[in-house]
Amino acid sequence: MKCPFCNYHDSKVIDSRTRDGGRTIRRRRECLKCKRRFTTREQLDEIPLWVIKQDKRREEFDPRKLIHSIQIACIKRPVSMAIIEQIASKIEFDLRDRGIEEIESKAIGEAVMTALRDLDDVAYVRFASVYRNFQAKEEFISELDQLK
Repeated sequence: MKCPFCNYHDSKVIDSRTRDGGRTIRRRRECLKCKRRFTTREQLDEIPLWVIKQDKRREEFDPRKLIHSIQIACIKRPVSMAIIEQIASKIEFDLRDRGIEEIESKAIGEAVMTALRDLDDVAYVRFASVYRNFQAKEEFISELDQLK
């Protein structure tokens, strides 16, 4: 690794730590020439994950969209942003760990509903009402009955 201070071509690793479930490595390095220290980060090159929408369009997976949709369901609920981000990260990691390049949006929606069902009933019903496109109060009642 080239030193950012003197541009010498070699350095030694002093300390390494993993982050993001082992997907990122932070390394503290020391230049062998000027002895100054600097930090580098190594990250796995992810293969793009494509989402197949209901109308068969494909778009690249965007974790921000996933977080935003969970946030909307959790408005005025006792769910922290950290928990919302954990849910989104877990869903993304699970999808990427399957080793697939395309996933239907339906599968992502089901994963969100599973996570919200265990977390907060109100957020779950809110998300389900939009995701399943409820048109009548009977659909809400049916969903609520399933929660009992």
